[in-house]
Amino acid sequence: MGIHHRHYNHTTDYDAVSGFLIRSYRSTIAGPHRNWLEPRWEYMHHHPAIYDKQDDLSRCGIWFEGDAVVAVAHFEHRLGIAYLQIDPAHAGLKREMLEYAPEHLAGDFKVGRAVHVYLDEQDDAWHQIALALGYERMVDEGFAEMTMTLAATALPERIEIPEGFEILGLDEDDDVRKVHRVMHRGFNHEGEPPEDGLDDRRRKLSAPSLRKDLTVVARAPNGDFSSFCGMWIDAVNRIAMVEPVATDPDYRRQGLGTAVVLEGIRRCAAEGATVAFVGSDQAFYKSMGFEPAYCRRIWRRVVEG
Repeated sequence: MGIHHRHYNHTTDYDAVSGFLIRSYRSTIAGPHRNWLEPRWEYMHHHPAIYDKQDDLSRCGIWFEGDAVVAVAHFEHRLGIAYLQIDPAHAGLKREMLEYAPEHLAGDFKVGRAVHVYLDEQDDAWHQIALALGYERMVDEGFAEMTMTLAATALPERIEIPEGFEILGLDEDDDVRKVHRVMHRGFNHEGEPPEDGLDDRRRKLSAPSLRKDLTVVARAPNGDFSSFCGMWIDAVNRIAMVEPVATDPDYRRQGLGTAVVLEGIRRCAAEGATVAFVGSDQAFYKSMGFEPAYCRRIWRRVVEG
């Protein structure tokens, strides 16, 4: 059965890509092949950054064998930053995908029109093809994307939090304004959150796989949310994904961020998850036991200088 290729159609292909990412997951995290976890695909499509780029999604590429997706070349939140997902049984598509990216997924940068592609740091096949096609490996640490993991069974028996605070799921308190405030302040924006951001926040919380009972917050004595942890579960592969996490600066260094992350993972473990993933290498996550699993690094090809 031959391979055929076309541009991505969000209406007809979104679910097919989700299914592909679930099928292609490899729980041993051994070897050079690393695709996105399926929840990241869903999170991307419910993030405000994608709302005004719906037309650009058609520039993404999708490869099929028969009716089955075997590879996808796409951006996340802006053109020019690309990701390549591939079935390891179809490694022969790597060159075609790296040729596709600069033609269809390039964006405008200070260096000119260019595409930046994240490639697995351990996959020499990707690297050799990229070099042959004129890509340059970006060596600065700011061009790396680390993924870490934590065994969902290796959690502390008790999570300590300050007196007067509560740890609960959004199914117990789903006040969007409280979520909006802790996310705004937790990502170091000054002042109170803008009212016109509430609709974006509602859309993010409306993602079909974002379960309110697994999304955990710390509630302060005054009723505000002091910390937030978004949690996603892929029940087929028994994995959890942490995204996003934020703590209001007024409540930091009290263990509340750690508490919501660990409680979210604990809830996923009760649903059968055996490992949690986070796309970060921050000391915050290492302090609770997360360990590096793999790294993607940007390779850049300038199309027009």
